[in-house]
Amino acid sequence: MDTNRSNKPIVLQRADPFIYKHTDGYYYFTGSVPTYDVIELRRAKTINELQDAETFNVWKKHESGPMSRHIWAPEIHYLDGKWYVYFAASEEEDIWKLRPYVLECTGQNPLEDDWVELGQMQPAEGDNKSFIDFSLDGTVFDHNGKRYFCWAEKTGGQFAASNLYLAEMESPIKLKTAQFMLTTPDYDWERIDFWVNEGPAVIKNNGKIYITFSASATGACYCMGLMEADENADLLDRNSWKKSRYPVLQTSEDKSIYGPGHNSFTVDENGKPLSIYHARDYENAVGDPEFIPKTDKRPLAEIKADPLYDPNRHARVMEVKFDNNGKPVFEYY
Repeated sequence: MDTNRSNKPIVLQRADPFIYKHTDGYYYFTGSVPTYDVIELRRAKTINELQDAETFNVWKKHESGPMSRHIWAPEIHYLDGKWYVYFAASEEEDIWKLRPYVLECTGQNPLEDDWVELGQMQPAEGDNKSFIDFSLDGTVFDHNGKRYFCWAEKTGGQFAASNLYLAEMESPIKLKTAQFMLTTPDYDWERIDFWVNEGPAVIKNNGKIYITFSASATGACYCMGLMEADENADLLDRNSWKKSRYPVLQTSEDKSIYGPGHNSFTVDENGKPLSIYHARDYENAVGDPEFIPKTDKRPLAEIKADPLYDPNRHARVMEVKFDNNGKPVFEYY
């Protein structure tokens, strides 16, 4: 990786970036497109080649009903010999009715083979609380022989707090356990404009498991926090986890990086860990009318002030370093 480009975008106008390095040696990239209406995949042999790689629109939103608006934060995973995409979507008739959905690829080439809809992520038997409200940003990870789903959910309407939840998975489309609240916005840096914890990503090091997450509204105040637990702890026990008191990555005016967050983890060509995140080059995001849904009923001035409809959150890369205790450190170059 060319570290001279580390503070510069690797893929323009792609928020919520996710990179999966497969056993074929390719980096598979996806993220939220500014129009929030398709799921796009691309691949390249190196991260720096992703910007110019051919893009494939592998799925398009429905015209109405479920999965017809706000196609957000897709992630591509290879589980038990099959490709899956996890993403959030709402409805044209109710644009904040976000839920987590799953696609499965019918073959081994995720760029060209067909994808089928598996529907909404399913809660565990007897669990009547998971995915009943604003739910998004689901990620999947394996740990100590178990597979987990981690996601953000508001449990009291659009303007309630967005918490992070964790559950063990039974299958790629269904949970095995009831949702466990991993973290809620506790500190001032998690409560700017909105009370938000979202965008989880997992990295392991030196006997610990870490979950990064993003906090506050999606403008320049957006930032990243960190949860940590011992690798042998019960991940569904609140006492296993400790949260960072302060953000681990935030806006840097000196570097012209504003609102960093919603990261994923991968490794470079030499196996060194990388954080893939999005950020803008400027502070004051302005909603572009081209990307504002007609069914958004808020006052126009409020909509234009919503950074969600500013398309210039670019995907960027950062080498992950570790301190003397093995904790990940996120530093701009």
